[in-house]
Formats: sequence, structure tokens, C-alpha cells
Amino acid sequence: IRSNYCYMADELRSRGIDKVDGILLDLGVSSYQLDNEERGFSYRYDSPLDMRMDRRQSRTAGDIVNGYEERELYRIIRDYGEDKFARNIAKHIVAAREQAPIRTTGELTEIIRGAIPMKIQATGGHPAKRTFQAIRIELNRELDVLRDSLDGMIDLLNDGGRICIITFHSLEDRIVKTIFRKNENPCTCPPDFPVCVCGKESKGKVITRKPILPGKEEMEENPRSKSAKLRIFERRMH
Repeated sequence: IRSNYCYMADELRSRGIDKVDGILLDLGVSSYQLDNEERGFSYRYDSPLDMRMDRRQSRTAGDIVNGYEERELYRIIRDYGEDKFARNIAKHIVAAREQAPIRTTGELTEIIRGAIPMKIQATGGHPAKRTFQAIRIELNRELDVLRDSLDGMIDLLNDGGRICIITFHSLEDRIVKTIFRKNENPCTCPPDFPVCVCGKESKGKVITRKPILPGKEEMEENPRSKSAKLRIFERRMH
């Protein structure tokens, strides 16, 4: 089904399905999208600033890079890219686009290089990685979609059904961890209450107290698995 997973319940309902035994979310960009030069997800190629997961949407990465105010660029690079040079990168992007619009991933990469000290670039991985990630997350509303969809997906599960989510980013992982915990223990009563009066019932249990991480062998075979974390929640009916 070609659709965003936030429409999962509607898509299933339209096919006469109201419950499922398992859901697996593999978040982020696929290797196919990263390796497809013209999609503009990767800083390894010089291609148009696109980054749309779904090309039916009109807004592209170029619209963010050329249209967002400096403080908005700073916010997304700081929060979604977790880059400590976010302020400087945002400043350099705004200065560059005043001369001419930023059209390609190559142009953006060069601007980012100019904003990060050389000694950091020598040791800290590719300088553009975090900014590209931030723009992609903002463009595709990845964190909002995840935050707004998880409760509904847990409701889709049969008794004993499981939802397994692979994240590649600490902010995604934090959202999954928090929402899984809340579904396991939704009680909002003050801790000193002898009995629960809020009436909120647990929807199941968190199977992974700590996330499952890739092993050494997997990371050697598939370097992109390095930042992957898997968390699992099991639905339990009362």
C-alpha cells in the first residue's frame, strides 16, 4: 500500500481489517532512497535538494533551505540534527542564499563545511550528515507522524500481538520508549494514592526494557545498522 503509516488504521479498515497480530516499523530513509542520486537524500552525490519520502507532496528540502528564517533553521539543525554547530550552519546557509538560491545537495554540503572547524571535520564523520538528517525529518514531519500514530497502532493489535519499531535517531527512540511506557502504565493518579481512581488501564507490556542493538557481525555486514535500536511492545487485553 503506497501510503504513510499514519493512515494505517484507515487503510486497513477500507480493506475490512480491524485487528492485526503484528506491526513492524522500520523508520527513516530506505537504502534505496539514499542510493538513488536524484532523490537528494545523500550528501555523497550532487543532486537537487528534494528529500521527499513521498514525491506526491509539493514541498521539498530546497523550500526549507531557501525559505526558513535563520532561527527556524537553527532550531531544526539543533533539535533534529543534534549538531553543536547548528547556529553557525544556519548563519552560513542564510548568508549563502542571499547571494544566490541554494539548488543542490553539493552546494549545501560546501556551505556546511565552511561552518564547521576543520579539526572537527577531520575526526567527526561527514560534516553534512546531521544537517541533512534534520532537514529530512522536518520536511517529512517524521517525529510528528510517529508521535501521533503510535497509540492508534497499539489499539490495532490483537491480544498477544506485538509492535516492533526500529529507530535510527535518538529523538525517535525517545518517543517510542516514552509512548510504550505510557501504554504499559497509563495511570495518572498521584503516587501516594492507595488505589487507582483515574480508570486508565494498561494496554500491554514493554518487552524490551533496553533496546535491542545490532551485533558486531551485523554492523560489519551492514554499516547502516550502526545506530539502529529495536523496541517491542506486546498488547494484552484484560
